Amino acid sequence: MNPSSGAPKAGLLSRVLPVGVAGVESWADGHEITLFPAEEEYIAGAAPSRRREFRDVRWCARRALASLGAPPGPLVPTATGAEFLVRYPAWPAGYTGSLTHCDGYRAAAVAAIADVLALGIDAEPHDRLPAPALGRVAGPEELEHLAALRAERPEVAWDRVLFSAKESVYKAWFPLTRRWFDIRDCPISIDPYGATFTAGPALDPPEGVTPVVFGRWAVSGALAQGHVVTSAVIR
Repeated sequence: MNPSSGAPKAGLLSRVLPVGVAGVESWADGHEITLFPAEEEYIAGAAPSRRREFRDVRWCARRALASLGAPPGPLVPTATGAEFLVRYPAWPAGYTGSLTHCDGYRAAAVAAIADVLALGIDAEPHDRLPAPALGRVAGPEELEHLAALRAERPEVAWDRVLFSAKESVYKAWFPLTRRWFDIRDCPISIDPYGATFTAGPALDPPEGVTPVVFGRWAVSGALAQGHVVTSAVIR
């Protein structure tokens, strides 16, 4: 299937994924799926709840890959060094993607590298961050930005949107560049009405990669209900 002519997107994902990215989401647990041996080995010994999350999010990923005509394969983290294990899976050759899950929500997004160089998605509960966590996420200018957003639109958990946006940026940035950054060193500017955000330019990109990452956000439900979902794309 041509990714620009019918990739399955619904609900929250349809509001954050651009043309060329296939997304599948689920609000249910316990999807039937046969794991590859490498996936079984990776998740062996995990708690039942962790196994359900692992299986459900791969159910989403297999459906998204199939919609683009991509072959199925094991989605397990890959090593970047003897002492370091990336949390993000290796995708089939020619494709890139991102997985996310939180309480009550699972999702996967996939694209052909010819269309999208890297992407990240993140889902969070639509609720305010605890104060200590916010201090570890936002710098002084961002805290001022959040205060202005709350005054203008108090129905949105803007600090959670900010946190989720940074998670999405990191999920896109690190697998592509293998360059770590402190989450406070990645300034985010949120457009409250266009439902978009930009990240950077404090990031240190390799040659040929833009230092500014663009993304989208969406929320469902009132505060303490529903979810926040964000995406970040590097083309």
